[in-house]
Amino acid sequence: MADTLRRLVNTSSFSVLHDKVEIWYKDYHVFSCDQNLSRCCELIELTAKIQGQLFTILNHTATEGGHYAGVDILKSRLLPWLGTCFSMASPSVTNDTSLSLIQDSVQKDRKIRELNQSHDSDIQMIETQLCSTRLQLDSVKAELADTHLELDDTKNKSATTLLATEDEILQLRADLRAAHEQVDIYRRKLDALDDYERQIRLLRDEVSHLSTEKALLQQRLVRSRSPSPLPRRSRPSSPLRGESPTRAQLTNSSRHARLVSRFSDLYAVERLEAQSLLRRYIDDLEMVQRIIFIAVMESFQVGKLAYRQFKLRVRKTLSPSHLGPESLEEAAVDYIVRNLDLYDVQSSVNDVINAMNVNPRISFPPEVDFVLISTLIRETCRAAFAMQTLEPALDLAFASDGELYSDFKYRRSYDSEFSAPLVAHHVWPALMEENVVIVKGEALTRRGALWRSRSRSRSASPVRSRSVSPTRHLAFSSPKRSSPGRLSASWL
Repeated sequence: MADTLRRLVNTSSFSVLHDKVEIWYKDYHVFSCDQNLSRCCELIELTAKIQGQLFTILNHTATEGGHYAGVDILKSRLLPWLGTCFSMASPSVTNDTSLSLIQDSVQKDRKIRELNQSHDSDIQMIETQLCSTRLQLDSVKAELADTHLELDDTKNKSATTLLATEDEILQLRADLRAAHEQVDIYRRKLDALDDYERQIRLLRDEVSHLSTEKALLQQRLVRSRSPSPLPRRSRPSSPLRGESPTRAQLTNSSRHARLVSRFSDLYAVERLEAQSLLRRYIDDLEMVQRIIFIAVMESFQVGKLAYRQFKLRVRKTLSPSHLGPESLEEAAVDYIVRNLDLYDVQSSVNDVINAMNVNPRISFPPEVDFVLISTLIRETCRAAFAMQTLEPALDLAFASDGELYSDFKYRRSYDSEFSAPLVAHHVWPALMEENVVIVKGEALTRRGALWRSRSRSRSASPVRSRSVSPTRHLAFSSPKRSSPGRLSASWL
C-alpha cells in the first residue's frame, strides 16, 4: 500500500488535473464543442485513473487491517457515498429498491455481528485450550525433570557398578595371567618330562643294546673256555659284526611307526594349514592342491639328496677312526640316527622354494612368495630325511597327471568323478616301502584328465625371476646351526 501511495505522490496526478482544468477554463470559449468535449473526456479518464489508484490503496489498507477492521468507516462513509452516486447516476431506482438495499445492509450488519461474536467465542475457546495445553506442558516438564533426576541417579549407580565391574575384570585378568603362567610352567614341566621319558627310552635302548652285547660276549667267553678236540682256526670278524646290532637297527621298528604316523599328521595338520594360507591369495582350489603336492614331492627329493650328502660326509669323517664291530655303513647310519638335529633343514627349505619358483606347472601371485608354506616344507624335509635312515627306506610313489587311477595307491577326493579312470591331479602322494604302499595318497579323478593335463602343460606360465625382498630375506635367514659341512671328528 505504501508503494502505491508513493507512486501516486510521485506522479503528481492531482496537480496535473488542476493544471488541465485551469487551461480548459481559460480556453473554453475559444474551443469548439468537440474540443471542449474531448477535454472533458480526458479529465474524466484522468479522474478515473486517480480513483482506481485510490480504490487500490483502499483495498490494501482494508486488507492490512484484518477481516473486521475499518468496517464502521466503510459503512458510515463509503457505502452512503456509493448509494448517492448510484442514485444520481440512475434516476430510475425507486424507493423500494432503496429499502431493499437498506434491508440487505441491515442483514449484512447482523451477519457481521454474529461473525464477530462467533470469532470472539472461538478466540476464548482457543485461549482456554491454550491454557490447558500450557498446564499439560508444565506437568510434562515436571515429569521430564523428575526423569532427568532418575537418569542422573541411574548413571551414578551405573558408574559405581562399572567401577566395581572394572575392578573385577582387572582381578579376573590378573587371575587369567597367573593361570597362563601356571600353564606355561606346567607345559615346560611336561616338555621336560617328555625329554626325560625320551632319555629314559634311549637309556633303555642302550641298556638292551649293552645287554645284548654282554650276552654275546658271555657266549664267546663260554665258547673260548670250553674244551675242543680239534684246534679251531681264527674266524673272520664279519660274523661277529652281524651279531651286535647297532642303535639304528634296534630302533628301526619304532622309528618306522613314528615316521609313518608323522606322515599322516602332515596330511591332516600341516597340509590343511598350508591350504588355508594359500586360499587367501589364490581362489583356484586345484592350483592350491597342485602347489602343496609339488611342495611335498620336491621336499622329499631335496631331503633324500641332503641325506646322501650328509651320509657321505659322515663316512668320510668316520673312516679314519672306525674300529667298531659294525661296518662303516652301519656306523654312519647309527651316527645320523643319534644326531638328526645336525641336519640343516633351512638350506633344504631354500632349495625347495627355488625349485618351485622355476616349476612351470604352478603359478603364484607376485606379491607373495612360497615361503608362505615354509612350515609344511620344513616338516616334510625333516620327515623325508629321517625316513632314509630306515631299513628299508621309505619313499613317495611316482605320480604324473593323467595316469591311470589305482585303488591300491590312492583314494578319490570328495569332488572326484568316481567313474573317471584317469587322475586329473594329485592332492597328496602315497608313501611306499620298496614296492608296497603303506599309506595311501589322495587324487582327483575326472574325465578328460589327459587332455586337460596336456593343455595345461602347453599353457604353462613362464618362469618368473623373483627378487628377494627384505621380508623374504628375513624369512630365509636362520640362526647359525651345525650344518653337515661343519662336521668334524670332534663331533663324533
